[in-house]
Amino acid sequence: MPILSGSARLAGIIGWPVSHSRSPRLHGFWLERYKVDGAYVPLPIRTEDFPAAVRGLMLAGFQGANVTIPNKLAAFDVCDSVDDTAKRAGAVNTLIFKDGKISGGNTDGGGFLSDLRAHGIDPAAGPALLLGAGGSTRAIAAALLDLGVPVTVANRTRARAEALATDLGGMTVIDWDRRSDAVPDHALMVNTTSLGMHNQTHLEIDLSRAAATMAVADIVYVPLETSLLAAARARGLRTVNGLGTLLHQAVPGFTAWFGVTPMVDDELRRFVAADLLP
Repeated sequence: MPILSGSARLAGIIGWPVSHSRSPRLHGFWLERYKVDGAYVPLPIRTEDFPAAVRGLMLAGFQGANVTIPNKLAAFDVCDSVDDTAKRAGAVNTLIFKDGKISGGNTDGGGFLSDLRAHGIDPAAGPALLLGAGGSTRAIAAALLDLGVPVTVANRTRARAEALATDLGGMTVIDWDRRSDAVPDHALMVNTTSLGMHNQTHLEIDLSRAAATMAVADIVYVPLETSLLAAARARGLRTVNGLGTLLHQAVPGFTAWFGVTPMVDDELRRFVAADLLP
């Protein structure tokens, strides 16, 4: 455990609750690896206290913070400026404090694309089918659309999917009951719902007509292999779990706060995965 100096750089993860977050473990690994004089801490902050607390962190000398549920929309509102990724995603997950100003970005979509590429999957290889319509869906959809990828979205509540399509544009909405029928027409399928997560019901979808080259991704990382990924793997399809997105989305923030661009590698994956048992 490094000993901090009076010049230590500080950052953290804001959420309510935040005790479930693996970000302190992840960033702590990098701080130790690169011998950074700094710390990354959990920051349990209620949404109603968010604006005052964030300003307080900045005044206390923090470099910035990650933001998780339920504060991503509040983070958008507290920023003095937001980048295009946050505008497209409609939410902020990374805050940077500099010269008394707060800037915000959203690294979820970029982290997802980086992880696909790390697995040898070209996210622009063909149309993508997204299951869900929440904040993660929005960030991933925006990132894919910006690559020119045709995106189809299906959600249990169709109205939410239609609202997402209206906001982002260029998307096709289908009924949830048609999700299996849409599988053969897509090169990539992404589960962005909580279905398949530990203590949640499984995602039911028929992969029997999937193209042999189709890739199946799941943003869930507890468990690391969901029933969806197990079914896809049994059919010989390429699969990507949610751990890599967690790791890759953290890189821009660590770089901005601590002045080092960290590496996502197998050692990091093993270290974080060791804490992901349900």
